[in-house]
Amino acid sequence: MLNKVVKNAEEAIQGIEDGSVLMLGGFGLCGIPENCITALVKSGKKNLTCISNNAGVDEFGIGLLLKTRQVKKMISSYVGENAEFERQLLSGELEVELIPQGTLATRCMAAGYGMPAIYTPAGVGTEVAQGKESRIFNGKTYLLEEAFDADFAIVKAWKGDRHGNLIFKATARNFNPLMAMAGKITIAEVEELVEPGELDPDQIHTPGIYVNRIFQGETYEKRIEQVTTRKKD
Repeated sequence: MLNKVVKNAEEAIQGIEDGSVLMLGGFGLCGIPENCITALVKSGKKNLTCISNNAGVDEFGIGLLLKTRQVKKMISSYVGENAEFERQLLSGELEVELIPQGTLATRCMAAGYGMPAIYTPAGVGTEVAQGKESRIFNGKTYLLEEAFDADFAIVKAWKGDRHGNLIFKATARNFNPLMAMAGKITIAEVEELVEPGELDPDQIHTPGIYVNRIFQGETYEKRIEQVTTRKKD
C-alpha cells in the first residue's frame, strides 16, 4: 500500500496550474478545505474554474479566491452570501453557471462512477434547459447533463489514514464524498491523520483508492454563515 501523506497544503496542491478545473468540497462553510484554499491564494494561480456547492463568503472559503480575482468561472448551486461574488457577476468579471443542487451532486457522482452523463427532470422548462438535449422517458421530459471533468478534487474530512481512507462528519458528508470520487487527482485535508487500521472499516465513507494525496490541516475555523438566535425574554 502506498503512503499518500504529503507534508502540507502547499505540497498537496502541486500540479494545479493556471486554468485548472477544481472541485471544492463542503456545504456552506461546513467541511470546506480551508488549508488548501489558503495555499491556492498564496500560489497566485489564476483563471481557475471552481465547482462547489457554494461560493464561500466575503473573506472566507472560496470568497478568498474571488477577492484575489483567481477564479474565472464558478459552477455552483448557492451563492447568496458573498457580496464580492455578486459584484463580479453583475460587472461581467466572473462567468457563472448556476445548477440545481441535486444536479450538481449527481454530475459529481456520474464522474466518480465513470458515467459520461445523466438524465434529470430538474430544470426542464427553465433557463437551465437552454441549449441542452432532452429526452422523454415514460411520458416525462428529462435533460441530459454531462458529468464533470475536473482536474483536481479538493476535500476536507474529519479523520483519515495515510492510505487515504476518509471519514466525514455530519453535514460535511454532503458533497465531499461525491467529489472525492470524481477528480482526476483527489487531495484530502483532514483534522486528524491516523495510522492504517485505526479507522473502523464500517465507518469509512471514502475508500483510499480514490485519494491521491492526504495531509493533516493546521487549524480550522468553525464558522457559521448566518447566526440566528432567539431574542432574550
